[in-house]
Order: sequence, then C-alpha cells, then structure tokens
Amino acid sequence: MVKFFRSGNPLTVLLLLIYTLLVKFYYLIHPSSFLVDGNEGLLYGLFVKWMEMAFGKSPFLFTSLAVLILLLQALLVTKIVNHQRLFARPTYLPAMSYMLFTSLYEGWNIFSPALLVNLVMLWVFSSITLLYTRTSARDVVFNIGFALGVCGLFYFPATIFCLLLWLSLLIMRPFRLAEWIIALLGLICPIYLLGTYLFLTDQWVLFAKIPRIGLEIPFISHYKVWGAMAISLFFFILGWLLLQRTLKKMLIQGRKIWSVLIVYVFIAMMVPFFNVHFSPAYWVLAILPLSLFVANAYWSIVNNTVANVIHILTLAYVIIMQYFSKN
Repeated sequence: MVKFFRSGNPLTVLLLLIYTLLVKFYYLIHPSSFLVDGNEGLLYGLFVKWMEMAFGKSPFLFTSLAVLILLLQALLVTKIVNHQRLFARPTYLPAMSYMLFTSLYEGWNIFSPALLVNLVMLWVFSSITLLYTRTSARDVVFNIGFALGVCGLFYFPATIFCLLLWLSLLIMRPFRLAEWIIALLGLICPIYLLGTYLFLTDQWVLFAKIPRIGLEIPFISHYKVWGAMAISLFFFILGWLLLQRTLKKMLIQGRKIWSVLIVYVFIAMMVPFFNVHFSPAYWVLAILPLSLFVANAYWSIVNNTVANVIHILTLAYVIIMQYFSKN
C-alpha cells in the first residue's frame, strides 16, 4: 500500500478516502461530541454554540466534521510539501501518514480547538516557507502574526507559536528587528480588535475568557497516550535520521524548511503544557508537522516489502487499540 501513496498520481486521493474510512471507522461508529475542557478560547465557544443551534448536538455530526477537517488538512499539507519539493517527486505519503498517526489516539479525532488551530497553522507554515525568497517580508510576517493571534482566540496557548515565527525568521532570513516587532504587532492585533468590539458593545465581561493559560506538568497514566506518543516519537527520530542522507543534496531553501519543521514539532509538543487543564488531545498540534517526518521515513525505505511491513504493524496497532483494548 505504501507504494501507491508514494506516487503523486491525483487518483491516489480516491485511495486516501478509502484509507481514511478504514482508520477512522471506529471513531465514526463510536462518535464523541466536541471537546470542552476549560482550555478553549472565546471564538471556539461561540462557534460551537452556533453549530449547536444550527445543526444540533449530534456526536456523529461533530465527529464526521472532525474527520473531514483531518482529511482536508492531510490534503493541504501534501500540497504544500509537493509545491516546495521537500521530496524528490510528488507524493501522497504525508497525507497517509497524517491520517494514520492521528488515528493512534482517540482524542486526536474529536472536534476540538486544536483541529481549528491546525487549519490556520497550515497557512502559517505555507507562508513561512516563502520567507527565504522574499526581499521584504514585513507584510508576510504581519499576516503570520495576525493568523497566530486568531489562533489564540480559539485556543490561547497557541499564541506560543509566535516562538515558531521568530525562530523561523532566524532560520530563513537575516536578523531584522523591525520584522520581529511587526510580528508581535500582528499577534496582538486580533485580540485588540476583539477587545475593542466587546468594549463598544458592552460585552467586556467576555474578554476575561480570552487569556486562558496556565502551566501544568501532568502525570500521564493512560497506556494509550503513552503508546501513541512512543510510536510518534520513534517515527519522528527515524524520519529525522533518514533525512540526513538526502539533506545535503537539497536546495538551501529545502534544508531551511526542514529545520523549521523540527522547531515546529518541538514547540507544538510544548504548547499543551500551558493549558489550564492538561489534555493529550492537544498534542494533535504536533502530529501535523511530525507526519512529514513519518512520510520521510516511509519515503526513504526503498524496499517496498520492508516499508509495507512497518506500515502494516503500525496499522495493526491502530486497529487493536481501537477495537480490542479497554478504554
């Protein structure tokens, strides 16, 4: 099966749809409602209330929407990867990897603020890849900062991704203090605009719901969380090690983008620790960039038999955890 996803044939999208139904079927027949755990931002709460009024409280509806969002993200990240030529040829391995690894843990398939943030982060990552070729990047930097500010209104700890923007500027461009300041202004702008609107409409009490952030070092006891994280980290390290074989042959821009992705993974892994109440469901933020290293692991294993065996073992773990394990 890895052989088919290795191809860049557009018809592979049909296979991806079937694959999505395979790895997400359990979550569709055992749907969960949207995630509300005290970490959500103001805009997420308002959006969920609107969804409830418009379409009802059906768990199947929210789970189906979550799966569709994951599929859309898989296709978008594949489009970005192929456009930037991070692999030697166009491939759908990033999409396959993302759908497979988000199936490792049930919390990564629930409609949550993190899923909406990931949609915006795809645009942010796509914009970051353009920084290297821009003579002046002030408009791009402001737009990225603004997008991160919007993310903060859905899930406030996502504002920590401003570190990703600043570190990306160090990696992709010469240091210019003005660009760093503009990025900060862009980050603040959505919160300022929303605060102004709430003040003028006499809804200032809602502003207190925006800065939901804390610091919690959790004790994780659930074996499914440990299993999902262990497999994800193993493939991340494997993908990074295999990347070293081809990194020197890449264009400078490609090498810099992969460096940004490494930073992206580490920051995304740290973000959930700044929740008011820790939840491993927010680690789906890290699975998005991590899936590219998983894709590189499958891409670099040229022996199709070995690649298929590794894929089947991972898929078998997913199925066993879904159907044959205790919650």
